[in-house]
Amino acid sequence: MKKTSPLLFINRSFLKKTTLFLFFMTLTLNAQIDKVEPPFWYAGMQNPELQILFYGKNIAQYQVTVSNGIKITNVKRTENLNYIFVTIDTKKVVASDFVFTFKNNGKETFTQKYSLQQRRENSAQRKSFDSSDMMYLLMPDRFANGNRNNDSENTTQEKYNRELPGGRHGGDIEGIIKNLDYISELGATTIWSTPLCEDNDAKHSYHTYGQSDVYKIDPRYGTNADYVLLAAEMHKRDMKLVMDYVTNHWGIEHWMMKDLPTKQWINQFDTYTQTNHKRTVIHDTNASEIDKKITIDGWFVPLMPDLNLTNPLTLKYLIQNAIWWIEYADLDGFRVDTYNYSDPKGIAKWTKSITDEYPNFNIVGEVWMQSQAQMAYWQKDSKIGQIQNYNSYLPSVMDFTLYEATSKAFSEDDGSWDKGMIKLYDNFTNDFLYPNTNNMLVFVENHDTNRFNQTYGNDIRKYKMAMTLMATIRGIPQLYYGSEIGMAGDKNKGDADIRQDFPGGWESDQNNAFTKEGRTPGQNDYFDFTSKLFNWRKTKAAIHFGKMTHYIPENNVYAYFRYNTDETIMVLMNNSNETKTVNTHRFKENIKDFKTGKDVISELTFDVTNEIIIEPKSVLILELK
Repeated sequence: MKKTSPLLFINRSFLKKTTLFLFFMTLTLNAQIDKVEPPFWYAGMQNPELQILFYGKNIAQYQVTVSNGIKITNVKRTENLNYIFVTIDTKKVVASDFVFTFKNNGKETFTQKYSLQQRRENSAQRKSFDSSDMMYLLMPDRFANGNRNNDSENTTQEKYNRELPGGRHGGDIEGIIKNLDYISELGATTIWSTPLCEDNDAKHSYHTYGQSDVYKIDPRYGTNADYVLLAAEMHKRDMKLVMDYVTNHWGIEHWMMKDLPTKQWINQFDTYTQTNHKRTVIHDTNASEIDKKITIDGWFVPLMPDLNLTNPLTLKYLIQNAIWWIEYADLDGFRVDTYNYSDPKGIAKWTKSITDEYPNFNIVGEVWMQSQAQMAYWQKDSKIGQIQNYNSYLPSVMDFTLYEATSKAFSEDDGSWDKGMIKLYDNFTNDFLYPNTNNMLVFVENHDTNRFNQTYGNDIRKYKMAMTLMATIRGIPQLYYGSEIGMAGDKNKGDADIRQDFPGGWESDQNNAFTKEGRTPGQNDYFDFTSKLFNWRKTKAAIHFGKMTHYIPENNVYAYFRYNTDETIMVLMNNSNETKTVNTHRFKENIKDFKTGKDVISELTFDVTNEIIIEPKSVLILELK
């Protein structure tokens, strides 16, 4: 037997120990924590379970403990060793700092501080937007440039280029804050801004629906602190802030797309598969499974990976991200993009998790369907959804069938059978399908449609009819930025044309429509009407929550009433090209013993006991006395 040299044994032993030491040192060096999400949390949440994502090289190889007697209820590792998901129980844990310790073979390797913060007073019972509000929709990049210093940023790919219609134009949060008084003067009580989180696409990133970091405001808009300031400044003015939240997809540049937590984090096919957009298959009893799968799991576009809400890790991440923003930025509501493109069970769990934490919190979903039954299916406690034992828990839906009706009705002058005002009447005849008609978002346009003023050739008479409709029917009226000064835009020319810069939002603009003096006479005509209408609406409980009775339009004249026990408002809309004399005896059940009606806009008083004369293409909003 050959003897081993003692020197050789020592050398081998030394090498072995050195190798092990270097191995563990490498692990330590590779285990730097690059991301912790949520970055902090809040004490006293109704659901005490908190799932924290730790991201760093080979971090899943470590054992995790936590200080302060806090209980770890679950540690989840995936096939990607760069992630570890640690769930803790925060019940009875007060606002405090504590420490996660990451160990290897029982020895401490590194630590990570974490915080539970104090919630705002009455945070859980925060009041949200409702039908007493008017919502102003704006696109921050196109609204106003309040800070030229953040037009381009080193950390984001696309740079400022206002000469490019689809480029970054420099609008930001500071620009919104500087013009809050303008928005308030208009009669708006709520702002819905299209997404503000970072979108690091190389081009066409201005709309920010392809988000690359959902815990970070895009630096070209400002900072997280700027967003908190926006909410605070709005609350000083008794205004509400609604975040545009995207549950269906992220952008291809999202940091997780570079290193997926798990293959199941997003929906994937063997080859790229785009959604067929046929969301009717979700409730279609005759639909094939493959059609359903492609609808729900297919990507919206190649640059927007589809999030898999059937994966508990993904779903929990999105729930917590939404709640984190509500607490952090003191939000008043959500508008959810492409709501019914997501897995139906998953999106229902997401919605219910939020409203369980905030019982009064309103969430309006983009459910772009072509029939009232299909839209009603998606509203909370829908009897139609119950047919399939489904409840989305979604409080509010966007009234897309009304949008479709208004995009045609005001150009149809004869009003025969299914034309003109009959289109509007027919839309409301289906209100019985909805669980809550007061909690519907009503609009004539948004950032995805043709501009109303484009459709109707800037005919201010038709604009006045449409805005009167929005202001006086059931639901929550939404106005798209710039329409109040006559802005137009042709969808056929591309999205950039319907998302033009607001005049006066940039120092170099010759026309400043943010001020009465800076607006043209035509712009003031639009603005003055809109402002008077929606400021009047603010105090009208009969409009906000009252009942509605309408009458079959005759000769393209539509009459309806909004009323409660204290007041009755009569709306007459003449969509014909002729002056009409309207016999009021037909409306006796609503006019009752009222003798006169004062028009809200003209302030003229009309006798309502016999007949009313109304000019062509005009409206009367009569407060009955």
